[in-house]
Amino acid sequence: MRRLQLYIANQRVDLFKDEAVSLTQTIKNVKDISKVFTEFTKTFAVPASSTNNKIFQHYYNSEITNGFDARTKVASRLELNDLPFKEGTIRLEGVDLKNNMPHTYRITFFGNTVNLKDIFGNEQLSELDFSNTYNEEYSFSAVANNMQNTSYGQMVVPLITHTDRMFYDTSGSNNVEGNVWPTAGGNPNVPNGIKWDQFKYAVRVLSIVESIQTKYNLTFSTDFFNVNNINGIATLYMWLHRKSGAVVQPQQVERSYTLLDNLYTTNNNNNVARLNGSTTSIYVDAYDVTNGFTQQVGSMVVTVNPQNNADVWGMQVLRDGTPIRQITDQQGQHTFTIAAGQNGILDQHTYTFQLTSITNVAFAPDQIYIRINSTKTLDSTGVPIPNVDDFKNLTTFQTNQNQQFNISEQMPKMKVIDFLSGLFKMFNLIAYVEEDIIVIKTLDDYYAASTNAYNIDKYLDTTKSVTDVALPFKQINFAYKGLGTLLAKQFQQLTNGGWGSMAFTLDGAVYDAPSEEYNIEVPFEHMMYERLYDQNPTSTTPAKPIQWGYSVNENLQSYKGEPLLFYGIIQENVIPFRLLDTAIPNSGVNLSTYMIPSNSFRLDPTQSKYNIHFQNELNEYLANEPTGSTNPASEFTNTLFETEYKKYIQGVFDNSMRLKKVTAYLPMKIYYNLQLNDLIEIGQSRYKINSLKTNLTTGKTEFELLNNIQLWLRI
Repeated sequence: MRRLQLYIANQRVDLFKDEAVSLTQTIKNVKDISKVFTEFTKTFAVPASSTNNKIFQHYYNSEITNGFDARTKVASRLELNDLPFKEGTIRLEGVDLKNNMPHTYRITFFGNTVNLKDIFGNEQLSELDFSNTYNEEYSFSAVANNMQNTSYGQMVVPLITHTDRMFYDTSGSNNVEGNVWPTAGGNPNVPNGIKWDQFKYAVRVLSIVESIQTKYNLTFSTDFFNVNNINGIATLYMWLHRKSGAVVQPQQVERSYTLLDNLYTTNNNNNVARLNGSTTSIYVDAYDVTNGFTQQVGSMVVTVNPQNNADVWGMQVLRDGTPIRQITDQQGQHTFTIAAGQNGILDQHTYTFQLTSITNVAFAPDQIYIRINSTKTLDSTGVPIPNVDDFKNLTTFQTNQNQQFNISEQMPKMKVIDFLSGLFKMFNLIAYVEEDIIVIKTLDDYYAASTNAYNIDKYLDTTKSVTDVALPFKQINFAYKGLGTLLAKQFQQLTNGGWGSMAFTLDGAVYDAPSEEYNIEVPFEHMMYERLYDQNPTSTTPAKPIQWGYSVNENLQSYKGEPLLFYGIIQENVIPFRLLDTAIPNSGVNLSTYMIPSNSFRLDPTQSKYNIHFQNELNEYLANEPTGSTNPASEFTNTLFETEYKKYIQGVFDNSMRLKKVTAYLPMKIYYNLQLNDLIEIGQSRYKINSLKTNLTTGKTEFELLNNIQLWLRI
């Protein structure tokens, strides 16, 4: 008999001597392939002893306030014979009373991985903090510059338009907006090009993952989230497209603030305020003076008067970098006061001032006026004497009208847990906790990481075993939730199948014994892209290096859809396209370096065959190119199914695969070290573990095992 110890928040829990505590473990279950599992116990009871009453703070007594909170799990650990065994959490299910007295507490132990959902709750991706690292200016020049980046940064601008169509026509008879052919000589009277504000930023998926780790103080392993991963995760991006159509001010574009940097003092009193070693900040410090007077901070009065009374402006007052007052959408002269106090003006703090506007707004010298009021109290009489410190702008001050792209407001509406679980479904990932690190691997990598095999022949209960059909479904369907853009919809109508989707049965066979289909749906948009070809029939080089995404529906209306993931591919020093500046008619720039969106990691299958389809589809970039004996467009064969699911699922569908159920009484030396990716030997056969359930005090273990390991290794 092994001794089980349970600790809750490092306090040892009293256990019933005869209480059976069973731990169930599974990492990937053939009965529910899309989920990531963890360890958990069946609900078990612990006595309502004085020790346990103290731990659970007499939960049975409803009159106790601020007691044990059963709405959240509590950190805990299991030990076997005083050896650390499992870290996790405990959930209090309830209390049983006898004769109106507490008798038992009902609790459940969970392994650490399940905490992810508890940590994230219902929080959205938009609640992550991107402000300091990722915000970009949203203007013609900023978008044009970001399009020409030659490195895969955290923020990029891909060739995806939210409303207008792009095409390429060198005939000279179709010079209109949308035709991105840069006309010869750059004729300023020809409106060729696509407007810059048709494009939005995208953020790197790995950057979102890093922000999740930072906010929730988590550490993910780099087994999968690795910039060198051969599947191209480093260049996988999410389009920042929260609403259909254009970016609207000011909801999705954050106004850029300009620091007031030309302050001077007009009276040099230095009663409680002075310039803080520069012309950008004011330091307030109520200090005792040597002549017996005591200074006390009062209020701050700010008056702002633009040169043009029609201009609309705003202002922020910051204390040590944190805004304490914000004024928005003002016209003409305006005065406001900030009182002293916790949320106002305090001594021994630094104050800075920022102004903002949608257009450039100018302020003549001395038209931004800041007064710090204070009092000087005479100790002998107690009579307060008012004092002021005055500061103004020395020279003409002008705001910068350029706006910042507000990532939080443009981030697609998606929960953090749904984003991560979507990636887990795409790449068939598993997760478990190891020394405070959340290890994330593909399922195949997880199984390949162990070469351990345990023979359990002498521990088997040979009186009973069961062999079941391993296949619980007649078909498994893989699909993206979002398939609503124009080309993806047309593909569905022509083929009667979803773009990049697939339905799997072994060798396409039809099985009717299992009655249900299993659906794995990824919560992202999956767009079909279009490569541009010259519409001029006389062109000798019709194929252009421009591939773009068109985010409209069947009716050519702007389309939002689900959050869009894509590979970014930089086309450097190639045939240019024209980007138009909306502020100056017919003006723009010709860009010969830009990022195109793609469903494949590379455009050449000899460089990489990886893509984010489930089913092999013709590559959009090569689909209309001439082919020889083989079609390169069809050679991007490393689909998500082929690389991440096939080995596991094809083995399960094989006719020789069985789900074997056996019981064994394992010694502690085996169970203590047994991992779910280890193999189990029975006789001359080896099995993978589908699940196991063990009584922690007796060692009785109920296995679900999958046979035919050699088949798995061959696939």
